[in-house]
Amino acid sequence: MLETKKNVRIIDLSVPIEHESASEPWPPKIRYLDHREGAIEMRKNLGVDIGDLIYSNGLGWSYEEITAITHTGTHLDAPWHFHPISENRLAKTVDEIPLEWCFSDGVVLDLRHKKPGEFITVDDLKNALKKINYTIKPLDIVLIMTGRDSKIGTPEYFEQPGMSREATLWLVEQGVKIIGVDMYGFDRAFKDMAADYKERGDGKIIWQAHFAGIEKEYCHIEKLTNLDKIPKPYGFKVACFPVKIKKASAAWTRVVAIIEE
Repeated sequence: MLETKKNVRIIDLSVPIEHESASEPWPPKIRYLDHREGAIEMRKNLGVDIGDLIYSNGLGWSYEEITAITHTGTHLDAPWHFHPISENRLAKTVDEIPLEWCFSDGVVLDLRHKKPGEFITVDDLKNALKKINYTIKPLDIVLIMTGRDSKIGTPEYFEQPGMSREATLWLVEQGVKIIGVDMYGFDRAFKDMAADYKERGDGKIIWQAHFAGIEKEYCHIEKLTNLDKIPKPYGFKVACFPVKIKKASAAWTRVVAIIEE
């Protein structure tokens, strides 16, 4: 049980799921049922006359109907998203992710100097760690800060660097199980991968950081925000429990940083 204290600050690192969001290639749709419509449903389901809804002055319940892929908004990708096999065994779906992975010490690595289309390399990670004098330990949740979240809602949001296969594997080899990014995707932008493939004809350029999960089991979080609001690069907790969707490749998650001050 997490004991709440008056000197604990919680920072929201998640973006909302919005109706027909401009930041989603597959925009979600949300149908909002208001309290007046809810009263009509209560009449149908309960046989109650709307005028007899005394406490609510004739209003009923409200709810929302969402049509969206599991990779909408801030979400955690399970190994099953990358491939059916991970480390020579059946890959975990999101409901099978150990909860211990999802609540642990966090570390922010500042990679805001990386430009769209560039790879985030092992040297980039090592240099960022050297600047904050930190050594990664097993089960750390590593948050990659590129600053791309400042462009959410604009076409520039999809202009981003991306994790390289080598950098991803290096983090996992340190015992990391969850890596988070404040970008739309974990790899480079679709258009950059497509352009490189067209030029070189080398399929290894496609989705290489995701496919690293075939060799080494890990999860990652996409579409984080507010990493710059975390007041220190380490010495805080991250909670990122995904919604328990049976046999799914990903699930929405309300990621937060927990700071003891």
